[in-house]
Amino acid sequence: MSGLTHLDPTGAANMVDVSDKAVTSRVAEAEGCVVTLPETVALIRAGDAKKGDVLGTARLAGIMAAKRTHELIPLCHPLLLTRVKVQCELDETLPGVRVSAEVAVAGQTGVEMEALTAVSVACLTVYDMVKAADRAMRIEGIRLLSKSGGRSGTWRAE
Repeated sequence: MSGLTHLDPTGAANMVDVSDKAVTSRVAEAEGCVVTLPETVALIRAGDAKKGDVLGTARLAGIMAAKRTHELIPLCHPLLLTRVKVQCELDETLPGVRVSAEVAVAGQTGVEMEALTAVSVACLTVYDMVKAADRAMRIEGIRLLSKSGGRSGTWRAE
């Protein structure tokens, strides 16, 4: 099997069979950002968002999302993640919030989707928490930065 989801003779999609793959250490890193008004950065920095701690809540939401990726993305394998690290940092140059995630597992399949899901949900959480102050925010640049482990080895974005 090529490792891609395939259709059975009835046309139904199936989860990829990873039973013949070796258990290896696998890590994926992803990033994204929420572009805001400068005033929104100041609001977050001051801790004045009506819903509370924006960066802390977004970080927690990203971690929780990584752990539940298999419930959100059809045909994703449930994984026993060994590390989920989500960082949410204010960036005056955007202006806005930069989000990054690193996810690790010792398993038979990679964690790219978990890293991307963590970043996506953390960005959505930032948006939700300050949308009353800044309806023009944009979520941008969600992408995989790197992955390692498994048969295909290491890959890094340019």
